[in-house]
Amino acid sequence: MKDVTQLDEGWSLRHGQELLEATVPGCVHTDLLTAGLIPDPFTGLHETAVAWVGRRAWTYVRELGHDSAHERTDLVFDGLDTAAYLTLDGHPVGSTRNMHRRHRFDVTGRTGRLEVRFASAYDEAAAVRAVTGERPNVYPEPSQYIRKMASSFGWDWGPTLVTAGIWRPVRLEHWSTARIAHVRPLVTVDEGTGRVEVRLEAERTAQGRGRTLRAEARVAGARAEAVLTGDEAVLRLEVPDPRLWWPRGYGEQPLHDLHLTLSDDEGRPLDTWHRRIGFRTVELDRSADEHGTGFTLVVNGVRIFARGVNWIPDDAFPARITPDRYRTRLTQAAEANIDLVRVWGGGIYEDDAFYDACDELGLMVWQDFLFACSAYPEEQPLRGEVEAEARDNVVRLMPHPSLVLWNGNNENLWGFRDWDWEPALAGDSWGEGYYLGLLPRIVAELDPTRPYTAGSPWSGSWDHHPNDPAHGTHHSWEVWNRQDYAEYRASVPRFVAEFGWQAPPALATLRRALPGEELAPDSPGMLHHQKAEDGNGKLNRGVGRHFPLPEGDFDRWHYLTQLVQARAVAAGIEHWRSHWPVCAGTIVWQLNDCWPVTSWSAIDSDGRPKPLHHELRRVYADRLLTLQPATGGLVLAAVNQAAEPWRTAVTLRRWGADGTLIRESVLDIAAEPRSVVRLPVPHDLLPDGPSAKEFLVADIHGGADVHGGAGAGPDGLRAVHFPVADKDFAYPRPVYDVAVEPVTGQRDRVDVVVSARTLVRDLLLQTDRLGPAAVGDRGLLTLLPGEQVRIRVTGCATVDVEDVRAALYCVDTA
Repeated sequence: MKDVTQLDEGWSLRHGQELLEATVPGCVHTDLLTAGLIPDPFTGLHETAVAWVGRRAWTYVRELGHDSAHERTDLVFDGLDTAAYLTLDGHPVGSTRNMHRRHRFDVTGRTGRLEVRFASAYDEAAAVRAVTGERPNVYPEPSQYIRKMASSFGWDWGPTLVTAGIWRPVRLEHWSTARIAHVRPLVTVDEGTGRVEVRLEAERTAQGRGRTLRAEARVAGARAEAVLTGDEAVLRLEVPDPRLWWPRGYGEQPLHDLHLTLSDDEGRPLDTWHRRIGFRTVELDRSADEHGTGFTLVVNGVRIFARGVNWIPDDAFPARITPDRYRTRLTQAAEANIDLVRVWGGGIYEDDAFYDACDELGLMVWQDFLFACSAYPEEQPLRGEVEAEARDNVVRLMPHPSLVLWNGNNENLWGFRDWDWEPALAGDSWGEGYYLGLLPRIVAELDPTRPYTAGSPWSGSWDHHPNDPAHGTHHSWEVWNRQDYAEYRASVPRFVAEFGWQAPPALATLRRALPGEELAPDSPGMLHHQKAEDGNGKLNRGVGRHFPLPEGDFDRWHYLTQLVQARAVAAGIEHWRSHWPVCAGTIVWQLNDCWPVTSWSAIDSDGRPKPLHHELRRVYADRLLTLQPATGGLVLAAVNQAAEPWRTAVTLRRWGADGTLIRESVLDIAAEPRSVVRLPVPHDLLPDGPSAKEFLVADIHGGADVHGGAGAGPDGLRAVHFPVADKDFAYPRPVYDVAVEPVTGQRDRVDVVVSARTLVRDLLLQTDRLGPAAVGDRGLLTLLPGEQVRIRVTGCATVDVEDVRAALYCVDTA
């Protein structure tokens, strides 16, 4: 039987004449940080102080000894970042130039000092560029010339921290006769029968060649055997009436253990393989219709509006991301009613722990191949690496039922057409051959059970503009860059794969990342931790369209930027969801952060939810109530993504800003499963827009608790409509009472009870002001006169009413 020796300990990092203790998996930056030789690049302005690290060569060393009696010993690296040359006892072992694939070297009978010498990623990129020639890039860094996490060279939300190191586990594998080299389980469901076609590839030693091998596969009570005279075999298993794996909100996520054993001709086990699989079907409906070309995911025959977020690496040093951290972040996603996570193409193929968590939580995974915002040469030495990387990761990830889509790239087809790449390239290769040729061939060969799309955005062919909203996937960035968020309502794309709005992280995160700094929108640390072009200008213009821009009041500015972020994203999602099935999904940019930064994220780098996270919970709920501007008035849209019909009464109330109830009416709603009902609001309930003193509220009382959200009532579903910008509305001075009530038997929990005496719009309790670990169960809330809301706060010490009042913010233009 194969033996495995982990090699995660005993490593040193050569720093000048000194050997530092090295952590493996890890990277040079974290080792230097542990040794106290560099400052924390995530705090203050220290990012620039450590730029030299990425421009140097580095060497990891350890003694390698073993006394295995097996015929073969392999040195296996799950991840080397990136251009490395390996020697053992001074003799060559091999070289690598790809962070995104596994590497295996035969070291049978060899011992001594193992050295892994990493070239500077800049030097490697320069050497490749000298061979391939120049290619355009959105950023002034050479990420397209090296198969490395592109965002380590910096992005409009990330630092420039160019890493090197042994970033995933390393081990020795000792084996005889044969080992399992690759396993591809093709899982399908056909007329109620689950089918698993296990495609096995074995590797043999010299002594194992010509010997008969046996393979056995087992799953869910089914068993299959095969005899190998060569190196490959196919084992077919059938499972009658398997329980199906569903995305969250559509059903359960049963997983089944698939075991594979490789034995010799006498029945002695040589190697084993184990993964969990799920039975489900997935299709991508790209049919043409009267609206253009669709893009709808279909799982187990059910058409789905995808409620998605984009995922970036959760740490600029990805070796620090533990399975628990993956689980925490993805659980936060599930708690926000998210059902799809897009792994963006400028990052990494995540660890198996990421996909395991998605399998269990019912989070569909849209997986980009790792190409983003650049023209990529298709010549050697890159082409061979791209193919090996794609094959490695397709095979590694395909057992996961959560994986529903392969995507060729991020924004490169769009960039070729719109970003002046075409004339600059003058006929040189730029990646099209990967996205429309190589990658779809690899997916069709290795994983034909899943759909592939060439890019995001992509209209489906060059017959349409790559970012045409009527065809395929669309990225909506003009609104954030140049317009008010109300402009999201100007179109109905078939699938919005990227859109978003910026806001700073939580105040406690800023104080930790910028210690001692007097915070201001333009203070040195705030500007350094804002990587977007004209980011603060766009933030301020976004606020200024709706509110007087606060001068010299950072706390107010902080609240308003977070409020506008939540409102902007909600405006887009509510509009697009109300147009299902023409629009079949939204993927917000972005869920998470990789360091403390002002960005588009819903959860900051310290794991603290922004108001946007709570707002996603509301607008991504199975049932959503929204008021949408329409020609001649307003439309009340009831979105029912649940599997059951929705029969309910909606109370519409026309209010005066002073708290006067002007008119009230009740509409009956009947929405079938997975459908949307749109009803015109009666004319006599429409607010008198020019007066700027009236607004409309739609309530479903006693509905599901939505735990906050802009316009969410305390006891059910709520939608609000104000006909003018906040700065033009006649808000009264907000008046409310606050009480703090302990939770019986739970010392770290309190209930904050707010009772409104006037209209209180977008009330927000910034819980991190009560304590760095404090978390509230509600976000933004709009309360009418006489309403009361209870906010459960966990993770805080004893607080009093004055502490809470200092942490409460709301719209106040009086």
